[in-house]
Amino acid sequence: MAEVQAVATEIEMLQRMYAAFNRRDIETALASMHANVDWPNGMEGGRVLGKSAIREYWKRQFEVLDPNVEPRKFTREADGRIAIDVHQVVRDKGGKLVVDQMVQHVYEFRGGLIQSMEIRS
Repeated sequence: MAEVQAVATEIEMLQRMYAAFNRRDIETALASMHANVDWPNGMEGGRVLGKSAIREYWKRQFEVLDPNVEPRKFTREADGRIAIDVHQVVRDKGGKLVVDQMVQHVYEFRGGLIQSMEIRS
C-alpha cells in the first residue's frame, strides 16, 4: 500500500511540475527536483546538471520557443521509474509550429524528488 501511495504522490508532483512548466513558472517546476538533478537538454543536446543549470536552460528555451507538454499516460516501470506518454507541441515565438509529437519522459526519484529525466522518442 505504501508503494501505491508513493506512486500517486510522485504522479501528482509530476502533474504540478508540467502545469508549472506550461505556465513558465520555473521556480515551482524546479521545486519538485533534487538539488543535483540530471536533466536532458532537448533543445541544444546533451544534459544539464543541477537546478540552476535547468533554470538557465529553460530561460534560453523560452526566449526562442513556446513549448507545451501535456502528460497523457503514467506507467510505473519495472525498475521503479515513472514513464509518461507526453504530447509535445513546440512553436517558435512567431507562432509557427516546430514540433507536434508524442514522446515519453522517464523520471527517477530520490528522497521524494526528481533525480533524473530522460526523453524517449
